[in-house]
Amino acid sequence: MFYPRKILPSLEKELYTSQMIVLTGMRRVGKTTIIRYLFEKVRSSNKALFDLENPLHRKVFEEEDYDAVWANLVHFNIKKEDRAFIFLDEIQNLPSIPNVAKYLYDHSKTKFFMTGSSSFYLKNLFSESMSNRKIVFELYPLTFSEFLIFKKISRITKDSFASKAKEKNKIAYRKLIPFWREYVELGGFPEVVLEENLERKRMLLNEIFTSYFERDVKTLADFKDLTKIRDLILLLADRVGSKLDIVKLSSILSLSRETVYNYLEFLQASYFISLLSKHTGSIDRKVAGGKKVYLCDTGLTNILGKVSAGQLFEAGVFENFRPDYNLSYFDKEGFSEIDFIADGKIGFEVKTSVSAKESASLARRMISAKLKEGYLISSEYSPTPGVILATDL
Repeated sequence: MFYPRKILPSLEKELYTSQMIVLTGMRRVGKTTIIRYLFEKVRSSNKALFDLENPLHRKVFEEEDYDAVWANLVHFNIKKEDRAFIFLDEIQNLPSIPNVAKYLYDHSKTKFFMTGSSSFYLKNLFSESMSNRKIVFELYPLTFSEFLIFKKISRITKDSFASKAKEKNKIAYRKLIPFWREYVELGGFPEVVLEENLERKRMLLNEIFTSYFERDVKTLADFKDLTKIRDLILLLADRVGSKLDIVKLSSILSLSRETVYNYLEFLQASYFISLLSKHTGSIDRKVAGGKKVYLCDTGLTNILGKVSAGQLFEAGVFENFRPDYNLSYFDKEGFSEIDFIADGKIGFEVKTSVSAKESASLARRMISAKLKEGYLISSEYSPTPGVILATDL
């Protein structure tokens, strides 16, 4: 069964445009499922889908003379004289593919749809000359809304944060809170969500991490000591939602600060972690230091780190905001933190339970951060004005 994702309408709008479409994101988030869906959606018989993890499919494009690729494509019923639609899954397995795609695009206006699991690697593959030829989309683990669709659970959706804070329903909350708890504990990887057995869910999460480490870290990264980056990942899992102390991390790992920064850059570019910058009151300015860290999925956070319920809850909120907003956080000496600021405009403080006193405290912090709109997000039911329930995210 195919389950719709929030990103699909944006991708479907690009089916017949001229640009190459690149869908990237962490392994096992559903990129292959989506590219197969788009392949079926294209109204043309002049199309072919290639899995570049398959050496026979890679061989089609492994030609020094790019015109010879056309001769290979004929065996897949592709006609050069008509517009062709070529779908390529896991392009990081063939470093030459961007040059081949550029040549076919420039000489025959071939439409390409491609997936890849590392923006770190793809940045090195795609030259600046291709910037106007491609559009990049990012796919993440499921948001809570998508999680409920996969679980076939319906709910009333509310368009704005203001309506979510105002229109709360205790019956709906009681219905949905068990699903939110499962979402936070086990995360949003599609295959984990669809698996019904709890032990198999945990096995899948361990397999997903192993696959990432063996196939992305070992294969794509040029790091000599893989035990150090493994140990860094475990340290980061414990620190989810916290500001990173690079000096302390480098001391624990016996690595230079430059090496730690290089590891963090790779982990972020391969979608395993996200780093949040500090908001300074200006949309255009963020300070470089003191970034907060989140792993790509709460399920992975739970199996890799020793984290509190509050950390997992905050990470779950982050996963819901990440696909749609440019996020930062706020803190200032003498003031408590604002956990998330969306697009430099709206503040969110995440609490497992809230009170009217905390609402007043958030209002003071918003003034300091120069924000006009802000909300508390609670995992427990609260009728307090200005509070959004986790189940309404």
